[in-house]
Amino acid sequence: MIPGFSSRRRFNDLSEQEVLALAISSEEDDARIYRLYAERLRAGYPASAAVFDGMAAEEDGHRRQLIDLHRSRFGEVIPLLRREHVAGFHARRPVWLVENLSLDTIRAQAAEMEREAGAFYARAAARAGDAATRRLLGDLAAAEAGHQDTAQALEEEHLTDGARADEDHAARRQFVLTYVQPGLAGLMDGSVSTLAPIFATAFATQDTHTTFLVGLAASVGAGISMGFTEAVSDDGQLSGRGSPIKRGFATGIMTTIGGLGHALPYLIPHFWTATITAIVIVFIELWAIAWIQSRYMDTPFFRAAFQVVLGGALVFAAGVLIGGG
Repeated sequence: MIPGFSSRRRFNDLSEQEVLALAISSEEDDARIYRLYAERLRAGYPASAAVFDGMAAEEDGHRRQLIDLHRSRFGEVIPLLRREHVAGFHARRPVWLVENLSLDTIRAQAAEMEREAGAFYARAAARAGDAATRRLLGDLAAAEAGHQDTAQALEEEHLTDGARADEDHAARRQFVLTYVQPGLAGLMDGSVSTLAPIFATAFATQDTHTTFLVGLAASVGAGISMGFTEAVSDDGQLSGRGSPIKRGFATGIMTTIGGLGHALPYLIPHFWTATITAIVIVFIELWAIAWIQSRYMDTPFFRAAFQVVLGGALVFAAGVLIGGG
């Protein structure tokens, strides 16, 4: 291949046999993806897994029809042509990312797969000048539209309102356990525990640069510590809290953000301007924590606000007293 030039072929340059081969390989890939979705969801979301099993079977049926058409028109040997060989063809997410997708994302991605395939074939048919090619591409577009109807029928059969509600509740609970709880714990620790060292340093030195360095060190150090602690404390197998790596990252990142929120104002060289800005940000952080507790943890907002603001105020006062002394 000449450097700077793509080795992929243009769709308009493909022969009818190659277009058919491309459709066959695409149906095979989509069926494989749907089966991976089904296996990923089977334990926690059996109704959705049944939907994807049915969609995979439907893709298999279309693949067999396309192979029969190829056999009748071009013979037994099907050219090796895949999506990645054709410029501009709709790409698919790497299958190894399935483990990291939520239920809603999987549902949305499956719907997008069908829309992309149907739209691609329809646009290709509109550009085709040869009557036989136009008919072939139009048939493929109609087949993809049929997939969408089949998916809807399968959802109506397997994914009743009750089953969908149960699965949505389970997905929300998993999201809370894997991301919200660890992230909230990190945000609370980063926002509250760093108050004392940051404001003690600020009032003891009245040096914004030194205060920023202390705040940066405290925030990053707390983030690393909290992240590792969360990751190694529970592998998620028995508790059902999900991947320890995801929880560790959620905790570590939110801890760091919580501390940096009131450390960054000390980049401002004027001490009182920086300090007043930091205090305002502290109150915003504490109210954000209370809102998250109310929104995801079903804690009454004013009770959460009282607990968080009281705790933050006590730590803040300790920092000011120690630094001012």
